[in-house]
Amino acid sequence: MALRNIVKIDEEKCDGCGQCVNACAEGAIKIVDGKAKLVSEIYCDGLGACIGHCPQDAITVEKREAAEFDEEATNAHLAKEKDTQIKTDFVCPGMMAQKLREKGQTTDSTAEVPSQLSHWPVQLKLVPPSAPYFANADLLLVADCVPFAMGDFHNRFLKDNSIAVGCPKLDDAEFYIEKLTAILKANKLNSLTIIHMEVPCCSGLTQIARQAITKNKIEMSFEDVTIDLQGNVSRTETVEN
Repeated sequence: MALRNIVKIDEEKCDGCGQCVNACAEGAIKIVDGKAKLVSEIYCDGLGACIGHCPQDAITVEKREAAEFDEEATNAHLAKEKDTQIKTDFVCPGMMAQKLREKGQTTDSTAEVPSQLSHWPVQLKLVPPSAPYFANADLLLVADCVPFAMGDFHNRFLKDNSIAVGCPKLDDAEFYIEKLTAILKANKLNSLTIIHMEVPCCSGLTQIARQAITKNKIEMSFEDVTIDLQGNVSRTETVEN
């Protein structure tokens, strides 16, 4: 144990938005039961890069007795996290990439309100970065609560577009960043639109898009669409990155 700087998280203030998780390059913070938690003292370098990313001012750096930062253990931790995601990424037969219809093609579904989904799978964790439906696509990155909130989501947004969905609060944001980075690297998109709910934790999806674009070292703007709890579009803005 040593007297050193280390991150302190005020759980009363924390709303679980996950932006600190994205900001921590050492993987020292995770969202557990809706709150940010320090995974291990040895993964925290005490520099506090996460502080400026917390919209609730729930993170500070304090000086106290703590286990020393272990760079070797941290690198092993990050590698294990990434390897775990990769190994579980291709176990489900249902994630085989399938194009359900071409752009502009109508569905042959007998459903009363036909689906506008053009490909499968849709979960960001499962979609292959090199899937043919991403090539020259208008890609929607959507918080997975949005289609439940919006009654007209399919016709208003999904029609003729590719989609990837995920939850920035409950899922691994770092993995999302890496997956979106891989999609952007493998494909030249026509456009990118981020659609999320108005609740604070959902805005993490916008930060995921920002970081993926930055990692690719490309200049790319995207539309950021906010949906209120009644299913209405409350704000739309163009984000330059």
